[in-house]
Amino acid sequence: MKKFLTVTATAALMTSAAFAQGALPDNLAKLGAFKTTGVTEFTVVEQGGDYAEAIKNTLKEISLPDGFKIELYAIVPDARHMAVGPQGIVTFVGTRKTEVWAVTDRNKDRVADEVKNFAPSLPKAIPNGPCFTDDGFLIIAEQNRVLLYPAAEFFYESPDVVAVPIVPGGTLIPVEEESYNHTARVCDIGPDGKLYISLGQPFNVAPAEKLDLYSKVGIGGIIRMNTDGSDREVYTYGVRNSVGHDHHPVTGELWFTDNQVDGMGDDIPPGELNRQTAAGQHFGHPWFGGGTTRTNEYKAEEPPADIVHPAVETIAHAADLGMHFYTGNMFPAKYQNAIFSAQHGSWNRTTPVGARVMVTFIDGEGNATMEPFAEGWIDANGEYLGRPVDVTQLRDGSLLVSDDLAGALYRISYGE
Repeated sequence: MKKFLTVTATAALMTSAAFAQGALPDNLAKLGAFKTTGVTEFTVVEQGGDYAEAIKNTLKEISLPDGFKIELYAIVPDARHMAVGPQGIVTFVGTRKTEVWAVTDRNKDRVADEVKNFAPSLPKAIPNGPCFTDDGFLIIAEQNRVLLYPAAEFFYESPDVVAVPIVPGGTLIPVEEESYNHTARVCDIGPDGKLYISLGQPFNVAPAEKLDLYSKVGIGGIIRMNTDGSDREVYTYGVRNSVGHDHHPVTGELWFTDNQVDGMGDDIPPGELNRQTAAGQHFGHPWFGGGTTRTNEYKAEEPPADIVHPAVETIAHAADLGMHFYTGNMFPAKYQNAIFSAQHGSWNRTTPVGARVMVTFIDGEGNATMEPFAEGWIDANGEYLGRPVDVTQLRDGSLLVSDDLAGALYRISYGE
């Protein structure tokens, strides 16, 4: 049985979904033992209608370099970070709520035919961060656990999908450190085959009494582990809230965005795109609010030695989120190994900024230059018409961009 959702009813759905998820039993043990749970219903999102037409009209105002075009790919409520299945069959889309969406383009016309919730028999808490292992296992990083779904791309048609805890519930971070703030996790598989997960710290500026614990656990940093959850270690320190990272396809270096301190003014501190060249490097928080701008709380304190400052300082409060190194064959050669990243836009600025897709070019020495690539989601009245969250790549070399305000995925192509 399927429940169909019109996007105009999204808010009502999410309220009811929260209650429905809370009413579900914890079916994880059953799923891990290949047992059925009795759940039979999916929620299927309507893909046409007036809502889709309104988004298409917004996209007419988006500016792109010559030869590129942007089109509506799918209506996906609360769309956040994305993971494209290795077979190119399904794109999994996380949210900051309770759903992960499975997006399928069955006839390969580069527009989604079906969007439905993934593994509806399993309750989820802020399942923001999906990623795939090289051998095709889906991993989803939630607020305080990490689950692995073997062969999800093939078994997503069932409400019951095998799920195995990599990091059991309540152990990704200490339960007492759970917060509603900065809990959207992202993950990536590095060239070493390890799983990398960012853990945003829950404060605007982390207080001194928390620093030892956070350093030990990896809160306010990026951790890595084997894909079975073993050998966990802190890889990156001094991060406020990274919601986007990827490894350079040639050098293997970790690059990541970081959202910086609020409440310091419209124009400071800058956002960050960071380059990590070795394990254990420290990127400045909480001594620095962003770039080389010191925080008020720690301006009298001596910062740690050898702090790494950002490769690119971005406009203050643009809220740089998801990012992806481009490796496809569709775009012109100059975009090969460039970073495409989303600026979501922040609440903490008098005049809105961001709401665009950026591209960063990196030279042979690792020097980075960032410029706008797709923009126009802020209108002349300063109103957000969309808020990009993440960027990823389809197998044909086109890009997908998620938007959690419009509740949509967009496809950017070249030369079609």
